[in-house]
Amino acid sequence: MKWQGKKQSGNVEDRRAMSSGGKVVAGGGLIGIIILLMNIFGGETGQQLAPILEQFNNTTVQQESGYVLTERDQDLGKMVDVVLTNTEEVWTKIFNENGLEYQKSTLVLFRGEVTSACGKAQSGSGPFYCTGDNKVYMDLDFFEILQTRFGAKEGEFAIAYVIAHEIGHHVQNQLGILQKVNALKRQNTAEGKRMYIAMELQADFYAGLWAHHAKDYLEINEEDIKIALSAASSVGDDNIQKRTQGYVDQESFTHGTSEQRMRWFLKGFRTGDVKAGDTFSQEEL
Repeated sequence: MKWQGKKQSGNVEDRRAMSSGGKVVAGGGLIGIIILLMNIFGGETGQQLAPILEQFNNTTVQQESGYVLTERDQDLGKMVDVVLTNTEEVWTKIFNENGLEYQKSTLVLFRGEVTSACGKAQSGSGPFYCTGDNKVYMDLDFFEILQTRFGAKEGEFAIAYVIAHEIGHHVQNQLGILQKVNALKRQNTAEGKRMYIAMELQADFYAGLWAHHAKDYLEINEEDIKIALSAASSVGDDNIQKRTQGYVDQESFTHGTSEQRMRWFLKGFRTGDVKAGDTFSQEEL
């Protein structure tokens, strides 16, 4: 992916140097990583994330005295802006083609912990989309965890994939999908759980759909797609459970398996057709 010199809309709110920052310190070994990934790439609101984190009082944020953005930090901020800007252009076009108006989101970069309209969250929450303010929140240090503990390949396109996935939740919010599925999930039924996984897989499809439309402008190549697929695989429920607890419990799945997440991303990338992303009507996800 070549993002340098490409258009930036300025809809990135960079809070990395605005406060003291910090790093997540998780006591009890792998339990901290389990907390970090329980809600990874979720369409949930911050209110739903916080109670889960509060169950584990051995997870803290170690505050630093201050933080000055490095040149690499600044470059990553520009890259995030370019990717976000391109998602805006892609979705504006798709919405217009379907007689709709796309409302842009804002992406908040933070370090350690952040306050959103959905409440406070730590890096351990993973990247998330808040329906309270229609913003995406992301700590870029999170991607080091994906690489070192969960087998994701290193590369900037992993970040691009996550941005596109979270913007997928923003799209779902505008279409009313997010609200309906979260209401079903709260009923704690098998169908509600299935629909929630379908919603997550649709966001993966939307990420692939964006990559399809962005491939020429951002010069996305085969290696970039491999990096995205590696990131999608690393956050599959089965991979997370194997690496944290040593076994797989399908009843507790929330976001789909590694195979499902990769397959739906690829479907979006290969078809480029928003109508091909109806995960909810599929007999087999």
